[in-house]
Amino acid sequence: MDKTKRLEEIARLYRQAFADYGAVALWNLAPAENPSPGAALAITPALRTHGSMEGRRLAEALERLCRE
Repeated sequence: MDKTKRLEEIARLYRQAFADYGAVALWNLAPAENPSPGAALAITPALRTHGSMEGRRLAEALERLCRE
């Protein structure tokens, strides 16, 4: 996956995380308008800890994309 597509997918998953788990797992974080890979990695511990199994999978997908 090229860099532009990877960054677009990171942003999409980041926004999905806030849409799906904002009130449950990410309530104390403000979403970034243009999330960087670092911003996406910053939310993964909360998704793993306070999200459902789907939240954990979302965290894993973000981590995989951010570390490519």
